[in-house]
Amino acid sequence: MNEDKKVRLRGEWALFYLIFINSFAVLLMLYSGSGISAISSVPYAFNAVFPFVSLGTWTYMFQALLILILFILNRRIHLPYLLSFVVGFFFGIAMDLHELWINYLPRGLYFQIIYFCASYLIICFGIALANRCKMPILPTDLFPREFSQITSVRYSKVKIGFDVSCLCITVFITWFFLGHIQGLGVGTVLAAFTMGKVIGWIGDWMDQHVMFVSCMEKAFAKESR
Repeated sequence: MNEDKKVRLRGEWALFYLIFINSFAVLLMLYSGSGISAISSVPYAFNAVFPFVSLGTWTYMFQALLILILFILNRRIHLPYLLSFVVGFFFGIAMDLHELWINYLPRGLYFQIIYFCASYLIICFGIALANRCKMPILPTDLFPREFSQITSVRYSKVKIGFDVSCLCITVFITWFFLGHIQGLGVGTVLAAFTMGKVIGWIGDWMDQHVMFVSCMEKAFAKESR
C-alpha cells in the first residue's frame, strides 16, 4: 500500500496500550486457568518459589537480564535498550496494580475460555504493535526482535524458540524447588508454539495498513546508525 494511504498512528499511544493493556492480558491468561504466557513464565516461577517478591518485581528483574544479554551480543551500550528497561519497569508496576483487582472477575468454564482467547489475541496484537511503534518497548518483546536481526534468523522462529526456552526454564525451576510443575497449562504450551506465527500475520497486516510516528523516531534512527 502507498505510504500516503496508510493510517498514521502515534507510537506514544501504542506504548500506553502495551504497558497497561498487555500487562492485564498476561495476568488474564493466568487467571483463565490455562497457564501463564511463556514470556512471563520465568518471573512467575521465581515468584512461586520466592513469593515475598512480587510478580511485577520479578518481571522487570528478568527483563533487566534480557537487556544485559543484548548489550553483550551488541558489544556496546545501546540507548533504546536502556529505555526499554524503563518501560519494563512500569510494566511490572502495572502488573502488580492489576493483581489487586483481577480476582473480582467472574469464574467458570465459559469465562475461562473467553479469558484465554482474549488474552492470547491481546498479547499477539500488542507484540506486533511493539515491533512497529517506534518507541521503547518491553524487553521481552524487544529481545526476540533484536536477536532475530543480530542472527538473521526469521522472527517467528526466534519468537517460538524464545518462548519454548522460557517454558523449559520454568519447568526446571518449579520442579526443582517446589517438587512439581506450576503455572503452565495447555494454553501456555499452545501459545508458545503458535504466537510467533500469529504475531507475524498481524504484523504483516499492520505493515500494509498502518504507519507509526513518534516523538522518539529520529532519536532511534540516529542511535541505530
